[in-house]
Parts: sequence; C-alpha cells; structure tokens
Amino acid sequence: HFLESDTYTHCWESLAELLDRGATDGLLCDFGMPVLHGGVRYNCRVLCHNRRVLLVRPKTAMADNGNYRESRYFTSYRPPPASSAQQQQQQQVLLPANLFAKFHGQTRAPFGLHCLSLADGTTVGCESCEELWTPRSPHIDMALRGVDIIGNGSGSHHELRKLDARLDLMVGATRKCGGVYLYANQRGCDGGRLYYDGCAMIVCNGRVLAQAKQFDVRDVEVVTATVDLDDVRSYRASIPSLGIQAADLNASAGVGTGGCGFVRCDDVVLAGGPGSNVTSDGIRLHPRPEGSDEGIRLHKPEEECCLGPACWLWDFLRRSGAAGFFLPLSGGADSSATATIVGAMCHMVTEAARDDPQGEVAAECRRVCRMDGDDAPPLWVPTDPQDMASRVFHTAFMGTANSSEATLSRAKRLGEAIGSYHLSIKIDLMVDAILKVFQLTTGKMPQFSSRGGSISEDLALQNIQARLRMVTAYLFAQLLPWVRGRNGFLLVLGSANVDEGLRGYMTKYDCSSADLNPIGAISKNDLKRMLLWAADEYDFGVLKDVASAPPTAELRPIEGGDDGDATQEHTQTDEEDMGMTYEELGLYGRLRKISRCGPVSMYRKLCVTWSHLSPHDVAAKVKRFFYYYSINRHKMCTITPAYHAEAYSPDDNRFDLRQFLYPTSWKRQFAVIDAMADAACVDNIEHAHMKLN
Repeated sequence: HFLESDTYTHCWESLAELLDRGATDGLLCDFGMPVLHGGVRYNCRVLCHNRRVLLVRPKTAMADNGNYRESRYFTSYRPPPASSAQQQQQQQVLLPANLFAKFHGQTRAPFGLHCLSLADGTTVGCESCEELWTPRSPHIDMALRGVDIIGNGSGSHHELRKLDARLDLMVGATRKCGGVYLYANQRGCDGGRLYYDGCAMIVCNGRVLAQAKQFDVRDVEVVTATVDLDDVRSYRASIPSLGIQAADLNASAGVGTGGCGFVRCDDVVLAGGPGSNVTSDGIRLHPRPEGSDEGIRLHKPEEECCLGPACWLWDFLRRSGAAGFFLPLSGGADSSATATIVGAMCHMVTEAARDDPQGEVAAECRRVCRMDGDDAPPLWVPTDPQDMASRVFHTAFMGTANSSEATLSRAKRLGEAIGSYHLSIKIDLMVDAILKVFQLTTGKMPQFSSRGGSISEDLALQNIQARLRMVTAYLFAQLLPWVRGRNGFLLVLGSANVDEGLRGYMTKYDCSSADLNPIGAISKNDLKRMLLWAADEYDFGVLKDVASAPPTAELRPIEGGDDGDATQEHTQTDEEDMGMTYEELGLYGRLRKISRCGPVSMYRKLCVTWSHLSPHDVAAKVKRFFYYYSINRHKMCTITPAYHAEAYSPDDNRFDLRQFLYPTSWKRQFAVIDAMADAACVDNIEHAHMKLN
C-alpha cells in the first residue's frame, strides 16, 4: 500500500537488487516506483544504466477518475519557477546509502522533469501513464525540444474497446510530433477488480513497429524493433510548423511543461553504428524497411469479453491458493458465459504450459492442479484443456420443480464440453423445509401469483430458491475437494451481468453473491456475442443453443406445455419480468454513467434517439427505469467483486460513486419530465394542424 512507509523501503531494496543482478548492464532501463522526496510522496520513473541511477522523474498528472484515486497516495509534481534559484540548481534526491553506495559510490541522483542527453547525441525522455491522456501531454514539449525517444511506463487497465483509444493517442502523437514512443503496460490483476492487459508497443513517426499480445497468462513479454533515429530527425525537420513551434519553445527555455532540462550522460551510448544489430545479451534485432508496418492486432469485443476475464481468473486462482472454482451452472446465458471464460482460461494455461513445461506458467499450473507433489510425474502438464478443467473447475445444476429439462440438458452438455466436474443437484427438499418452518411459525403458506398468491408471496417464493442456491454453492465449494480426496477450497463464481446490476434484477444474497464475478461488468448483448464466438473458437457447440434461448430465472412454475418435453423453454422470461429489454438497459446505463445523465437529461436525449415513440412513451420508460434503479441501488453495496470491463458498471465499491439511497418518487424530476412530454405533445398537435391548413 502506498501509504505505508514499508512500500517505499521495499521498492528501493528491489531496485538495488535489480542493479546488483546486472539487469541494467548495457541497457537503459526505465522503472516505475514511489519515491519520498522532501517529505512528499511522488509516483516516479527511475532511469538506470550500468548500475547507476541517471534520473528520477516524478509524475505531473494524477489519475483521479473512474477506477483511480491516485491523489490519495501521491502528489502531482510541480517544478520550481524557471527563474528561481532552485530551478537553476538541479534538484537531487537522496538514495539509501546502505543500498546504493556500492554502485559507483552513488548517494544522489537528479530529480525533476528532465530528459537524458547521451554521449552519442541520442536524447531520451519519459512520461507516465495518465500524462499521455492529458491535453498538454509532456511528450509534446519533449518532441519540440528534440527528444528522440520517449518512454511511457503505464498502468492502464482493460476496458472493452479501450485499446483502440490507446493506439489512437500513441499513433497520433508520433504522427504529429515525430519520435519513437516506447509503451510498456502492466499485465495481470491488481488484486482487485481491474486487469491490466499489457500490449506493449513501439511506435515511430505514426507507425506501429512492434506490439505485444493484449491477453496472455505469461507475466512478461518482450517486444523489440530496430529504428534509425535519423528518420525521426528527418521527419520532424520536414514539418515547417513544428520547426516554428520548436524554435519558439527553445527561445523561451524554462517555460512550458516543467521547464525540462537535460541531464548529461557522457558515458552512456545507446545508438549503434552501421551493422550493429546484436545486443549485449545476444539478441539479434531485425530492422524494418521504411514504410513497413506491424499489423495492428485488435480483438473484437466478444473476444475481449472472454480473454480478459480468463486472464483475471487465472491470476486470482494462482495467487489465492485456492484449489479451483465452483460455479452454479443454470444452463442460461450468464452462467454459461462464466463457464466459458473458465474454459478459455484452461485453454490459455494449458497451451502456455505445454509450450514451456519448465516455465513459470507450467509450475503454477502444477501447483494449482495439485500435481507438484513427490508422487506426481516430473514436469507434468495437462494433456488438454479438458484435463485441466476436470481438476480445477466444478459446476452444479441446482434444479427445483420449476426448472426445465432444456436448461438441465444445456448445463450438462456444457460441463462435458469444458471438462468440468459436474453435478446435478435438486434443492426442493431445502426449499420445502424452509417453507415448512414458515408455515409452522405463522400458520400461513405463501403461493405463486399464478396460483392465487400476492406479488409479495410470489417474490418471496422466488427469492428463497435463489438464496438457497447461494448457501448450497458455498457448502459444495468448501467440501468438494475433500469429497475428491484433495486438499484446499474452491472459489465460488457468480454470474450476474452489468445490465441486471444496473436495474437491480437480482436477489440479494443469491447466486449473484460469490467470491468473484467475471461477467459483472459485461452487458447481456456482448455476452451473447461472446457465446457465439466461443462456440466456434473452442468447439463448444452447445453455446449456440444457450445463446438462442430466451433468458429466464426459472423461479416460477412452468405454465402449460408438456412437462416431459426436454426442448421446452420456461414460460418466465427476464425481459418481461424487468419491464424493459436488455438493449434498453445498455442504453440507460451508458447515459446514466458515461454521459452523466439524470432523469430529465436522459429523457431529452432519448426523445431524439427514440423519435419513433411518443414523448409520453419515452417518459414512461425513463421513469420506470429510475424507479427500479432507486429501489434496487442498495444491492450494489454488497455486489460481488466483478471484473471491470464496461464503462457504465454500477459497481458502488469503487467505480460508480453515486449514493445508494434515492427517493423513489423523484418528485421534481418526474414532474419536469411530465411537463415536457405534455408540451411536446401540444407542439406536435399544433404542428399537425398547421400542415393540414
């Protein structure tokens, strides 16, 4: 934690260990770490070469929106005025003498918004993460000052379609300003809801020269490219307007972003001469001809929905010490999507383990699968993804008298396709026992509405089934390893999507309550597209049946039809229960969170979007949504930690910071909407009369 002084001490210790191991021998390395300087906590880049700290560069723009609250921990660095004595005399940061004095006797290092000027004429600068996204990014002034290479050590989390924006920023920046942009992003789970999706890149003059994978279970991937820095200088010199702005900036040195100066490194040589395409550690680099371009790889949203959460789950599984996952598998789209993501995880891990049986992924796989003991085959790896799934993935269909044969069949077939340890459980005995206790206590027995009961009775009967599934899930998750003669525990997976969370269409403490939810921030429509993609990608043919089936909770009795028909779908449907479609929910969510709309502004926008509806129809839909949003908002306070994938996630714990108690009547807002709808109808009538006349 960045508020703990231990973290700062351990970071210096880790940096010293890296230097001691020779990680920077012959390499210019850019490390990210927190630094305490002058009694202030800064988020810094630390540039090192040949076991020496060349520069500590503090971050100037904090990430304080969405998932981030960086200013809780760090202060944005503000350089002294250019005219001050402090600016004229380069700031120095003290290095822990007990750790760094053995390296060239170094006890201090330059501190500030500087760049490096190397002995061969190469200039190197860096910015950090959020600074790339700001209107006045530091790379602009660096480019105008002639900096050849700009690095960005980033911590950018995955979000659907976000990689497109990252690419646009880097390609656009180097196309406009020229230069080489080195982008390195973290890969892996942050210990919470975020997954950092790697995808390191090298971009030069608007062209992508190298790109790492976006999703992978390996922690580290290195990409390389050979560039001719003369191409950068020639590119910039060919843009007259850039030259004018560069001359203006140099004439007013000290003004601009941080008054950046240069730290001279007269013993550091970065550029190689003609034909020097082999690094000191023997890596042969291959130059690209001018005009060639790395094919940019962008995943489709349905692929992102599957691969991102799969990597996230693998990080949780290997770091938590758990023996696997347990999933209540209903045979519907949501739980099937969660199961598919685990299946994809098994595919990715198995492939990586078989590619390198002595690697870190294979070692973690053996430990998680409990195949690392003395009696296990040496360097064991799964024979196929189903082999791994059979060891770590446990699924159960928890049926009642209200469940259909169609969902039972789909759950069983999907479990077999993935390779999970699958069970079919009947929980009617538990439901009957709870209701019997209620009847003995009150003398009354609730009934479903279709059988003469009230709405309250109907909801209570649905909710008790859902909540007992949660209790059953945790019982089996704790004891199934014991049943199978293994040690450990299972993490329970949830399967409530982002649209249902927004609407509150879930039972509090039902199967949506779990340890982790890989689909909690993914929309229903994206999940269905993911199921169809995965059906072909992993040969899970049953997913096509799942995707085409109408979403249903199966908590009420099936009305009509043939009880023996295995293909019969349940008569209860989610969209009918909710009073709105999943497509509408996605639109409400984007307007509510991304566009920051209240009831009135949402009504105004939807009157344009839904121009085929009357103003009163639009008003009714908006008011219905906000009514259910307000009465169910409290459910977000106990929502299962979910993989963050969608920008309109209603997760109350960290992302959506709105309160959880709202007045359900929305008196002022609804009154304004009604008045606007009435006025619009009058205008429409008058307009129609004018056309007739």
